[in-house]
Amino acid sequence: MTKAAVIVLAGTEGHENLGRIVNGLETAKEFARNEEDELELVFDGAGTQWIPELEDEDSDYHELYRAVRDEASACDYCADAFGVDEAIDDAGVVQLDDHDGHPSIRSLVADGYEVITF
Repeated sequence: MTKAAVIVLAGTEGHENLGRIVNGLETAKEFARNEEDELELVFDGAGTQWIPELEDEDSDYHELYRAVRDEASACDYCADAFGVDEAIDDAGVVQLDDHDGHPSIRSLVADGYEVITF
């Protein structure tokens, strides 16, 4: 069994960030498809901005996101800082605040997750 934590830090501006979110979602999907693997998908920092974008059914990557959405969570502090707190609440995505308002990456490492950032 493999335990992977895919952390999306890429913002929504620029072509390179589009590549990072798509690669992050594809990586998450690969782990999600393997029933023996455990996956945590965390939108952190500017990455929290992607959730409302990907929730939009007109997004080119909506279906890819939907394939891994059940494993998704977001940083509580960053969701507020980037102005997407309400949109994330409306989407029903869990907001994490384990470490000073942020997700605890240390806890993921301590639990044996391989941390992969995009």
